[in-house]
Amino acid sequence: MSGLNQAVLLLNQNYEPLSVCNVKRAVVLIFLGKAEMVEKNSGILHSISTHMPIPSVIRLARHIKVPQKRILLNRKNLMIRDNYTCQYCGKKVQPLTIDHIIPKHFGGNDSWENLVVACQICNHKKGNRTPEQAGMHLIQKPKKPHYFFYLYKIIGIKDSHWKPYLFLKD
Repeated sequence: MSGLNQAVLLLNQNYEPLSVCNVKRAVVLIFLGKAEMVEKNSGILHSISTHMPIPSVIRLARHIKVPQKRILLNRKNLMIRDNYTCQYCGKKVQPLTIDHIIPKHFGGNDSWENLVVACQICNHKKGNRTPEQAGMHLIQKPKKPHYFFYLYKIIGIKDSHWKPYLFLKD
């Protein structure tokens, strides 16, 4: 039964990643003609009358309109985006803080482009100044993560067949 609970990547008709379902749900969608198998896993599912490869990636037969997915701006998602790493010194030390690159009193706002993860030492060193004023540099320019990146970071890659569909390099 555990084989039926393996993760399967679900794509829209245009190959856009939608979500992840289990093998059991994927097989039902395939048998109902609502989806097709794009990539198969190793292994075979057997029934009394038929057998089929275990799906790894399936694609819906009809395009479904989905609202644009938003990633909430919060501490957890900032930590995920910055890989739990201080964006000034590159260390993965605890506790980590959230730093405004341009401080609020200089007009800085709460946005993906103005917030980064920082260790306490770097956050205190920077203080209420810009990185330039503090003589510090960011490791990478912060930006809003794309939904595919978030899907990858949260769900992970359960199968190497998924990489091309999540726009990830080998």
